[in-house]
Amino acid sequence: MNFESIEEILQFAIEKEEEAAAFYNDVASQEPFSGARETFLDFAREEEKHAALLRDFEGSKEKITEYKLKWVPDIKRSDYLVDMVYEKGMHYADILRLAMKREEKALALYNELQAKTDKDDYIRLFKVLAQEEAKHKQFLEGMYDDFMAEQGD
Repeated sequence: MNFESIEEILQFAIEKEEEAAAFYNDVASQEPFSGARETFLDFAREEEKHAALLRDFEGSKEKITEYKLKWVPDIKRSDYLVDMVYEKGMHYADILRLAMKREEKALALYNELQAKTDKDDYIRLFKVLAQEEAKHKQFLEGMYDDFMAEQGD
């Protein structure tokens, strides 16, 4: 990824967050189980918050500065999955696999974007967003493990 400016980097990240929100909203709209539907809607709202944070970076600096960075353990479940393409009507387990992989890529993106700037404020922003994506990945991997355990796996 080659960017000419921080504005290009931010716009690219905003587009990725909007894509993620649309994905989770679409999945939620087709989910028959209310608990899973609400979880996917929660993820969509989180991704929309990330896009808003990127859009209003200047207005969000205090929030970004106060954010507590903490290590998020990675159980690496998604590391062993292949890329998938979303199709309406996918089985729940496949949706979870796809979502885990998407969050893995989002985490990698923000880790990579940290190296694309030398401005401490932006590096901090990308660290915050990387942590948020790591938390999403961890949560989805836990959901997947729980689901598979219920299936006898």
